[in-house]
Amino acid sequence: MNRKNASKNQLLRMPTYLYHLRMLDESGEKFVTAPQLARALDLNVELVKKDLALVSTSEGTPRVGREVGQLIKDIISFLEYDQTTEAILVGCGSLGKALASYEGWSEFGLKIVAIFDNDISIIGQKVNGLTVLPLERIKEVQEIYSAPIGIITVPKEAAQITAERLVKAGCKALWNFAHVHLMVPRRIVVQDESMASSLAILNHRLKELDS
Repeated sequence: MNRKNASKNQLLRMPTYLYHLRMLDESGEKFVTAPQLARALDLNVELVKKDLALVSTSEGTPRVGREVGQLIKDIISFLEYDQTTEAILVGCGSLGKALASYEGWSEFGLKIVAIFDNDISIIGQKVNGLTVLPLERIKEVQEIYSAPIGIITVPKEAAQITAERLVKAGCKALWNFAHVHLMVPRRIVVQDESMASSLAILNHRLKELDS
């Protein structure tokens, strides 16, 4: 398995395979074929075959397929969900608090180790066992954890300065929920999450159904 050979679209499909395979495993299914996965997930069968070949440690058996349990392990290993990556979160509003409170991050190998905000009414509160800290302590906390990921859930007006602060503190990747383009050094990985973009696609497809 070589993650460097994976396209962005392949990486995006892997969690979908994993969810479905876990459902099959829970229902007692022992084997699955590429055509079965393609039909269940409404994907091109040749695409699924290439994806499985990328991550699978076994060739599978003709007409029988691959072992569901082993395929789950292969995808988890490929996505590195079996390794823990630490993150710090800045912005403990509604979205930030929801992300920090989510109990399922460990399934994806993510551990939020610290939460920060600049609102004195929020600082000191407990969220999922973590005390919300003032922004001034980001560097101090990073000296302890060296968390590679910084999660940005601040208002868009504060996103750029927050990004700069996280980069200066040693974060190598930024997960940006602020709906604004960030200007950071090229060495920094940025993943933008935009609910507005997703809604635009949803509305477009909805209108296609009505036309």
